[in-house]
Amino acid sequence: MIRTGAQYLESIRDGREVYINGERVKDVPSHPMFKPLVDIRARIYDMQWDAKTRDVMTFTQDGEVNGIGNKLPITQQDWWDKRRATDCVLQDVGGVVTRVGDEAVGEMWSLFDGQDVLNEVDPRFSENIRNHIDKVLHTDPFHVSANTDPKGDRSKPPQEQDPDMLLHVVKETDAGIVVRGAKFETAAAYANQAFTKPTIANWGDSAYSDYAVGFICDLGSPGIKFICRTGFAGQKPIEDYPVSNRFDEVDALVIFDDVLIPWENVLFYRHTRAAMFIRATLHRYSAFAFVQRNLMFADMLIGAALFNVRQTGLDRQQAVQEKLSQLAVYREGINAHLTAAVTLAERSPGGLLMPNQSLLYAGRVLACSQLHEIMHIARELCGGQICVTPDAAAFAHPDTKPWLDKFYTVNEDWVADDRRKLLAFARDILNSDHAGHRLTFQLFAQSPPFAHLAAVYRNFDWDGPLELVKKSAGLSDRVLGTATRTAGDSAISRWFDPSMNRAAAE
Repeated sequence: MIRTGAQYLESIRDGREVYINGERVKDVPSHPMFKPLVDIRARIYDMQWDAKTRDVMTFTQDGEVNGIGNKLPITQQDWWDKRRATDCVLQDVGGVVTRVGDEAVGEMWSLFDGQDVLNEVDPRFSENIRNHIDKVLHTDPFHVSANTDPKGDRSKPPQEQDPDMLLHVVKETDAGIVVRGAKFETAAAYANQAFTKPTIANWGDSAYSDYAVGFICDLGSPGIKFICRTGFAGQKPIEDYPVSNRFDEVDALVIFDDVLIPWENVLFYRHTRAAMFIRATLHRYSAFAFVQRNLMFADMLIGAALFNVRQTGLDRQQAVQEKLSQLAVYREGINAHLTAAVTLAERSPGGLLMPNQSLLYAGRVLACSQLHEIMHIARELCGGQICVTPDAAAFAHPDTKPWLDKFYTVNEDWVADDRRKLLAFARDILNSDHAGHRLTFQLFAQSPPFAHLAAVYRNFDWDGPLELVKKSAGLSDRVLGTATRTAGDSAISRWFDPSMNRAAAE
């Protein structure tokens, strides 16, 4: 059942071996670089109990209250509920948090769809994925993913370099498999478990590879070490960097030093087809939550830019309105893809309801590939003062405060203190180390840009345009070969086909 924030905090006080800034962390929840996000994760748990938000955050099934983010998506309403719950969280905390659990559990649903593939390897593996999906629902862990390997020399197979560059199995025991290697993962140092699986199809020539392994990992297991990048929180005053100090999700290199994975936690092993299946379908659900975060970040950019131009009256200029409209088009493009992906959702091989795959992946490309341009437009609208404004200490010092009050007050609506806060906020989301990190994170967090486009290629229905041109150009049937062709995207065709009623389309 749902946990409280206090229960979550206690769950990560398990003696785990975490390092940051060259020192071992004594207590993860209270460490200044982890505490802001740990507190947000705890707040999300408490929101499931809070009378103001529990109806949005939870659902009741068989008399048990569970988190809506962990619910298997069966109906369209399930997706509307998930979207509303995520919006509720981001509005409550006042910013964008990517790794909160709901985006990672969706990757397990993708493997749920691949039970036929798992059964080819070992029927107990398909049973394991069903059990773990049920366990996530009933134990409510903070669940993350673990995909990215250290890479090494990617021109070589793992067997021709240090074998630990890719996570692999080194031994089988009666209790389970023993794995060695490493993964990069955001928020792993303060999460409970991770769905661990291969990143790339670099397993050598064998169909049965020790590198083709996927499992659920208890992140408090013996032999796991977390070596984290330096966090942004606590490095600079929160008054000058209000976003960096609250919303930095610390990434870690997770070392697997001969870690035992019990057989009940193994989801596939020594079967490259299963590994290829999960890589090809990994984000069919989780991409929705990932793209939704971009919608909130777009709102943050729009709000910062609009406040900056309105305070000085620049919003009346046509050139400024055009740039604001570009921000709005980007935002509404993301919104349209999310909305349409649910409206035209498709039934998965495992009987779940997937967001329309072509629309979802196209929306991800839009959100990620254009983000740098949108940030630059927002930077133009915010103006040069985001890079020249003194810090909060100067606005408070008795010798400099009068001058800054004078030159930063525009009118009775916009006094110096509010302008300083707005400029600090805009600088933090556009120009800071945290801003650069977020831009890179959006490009690579789920997969690199070329993989985003590859997902679009695999899921777009190319037959519709071919049929259109064949008919319009008067081409013979020979040009299509013997393959069956459908007139357009399958989900859209079902929805709008005049020969079908709405009930049948649904």
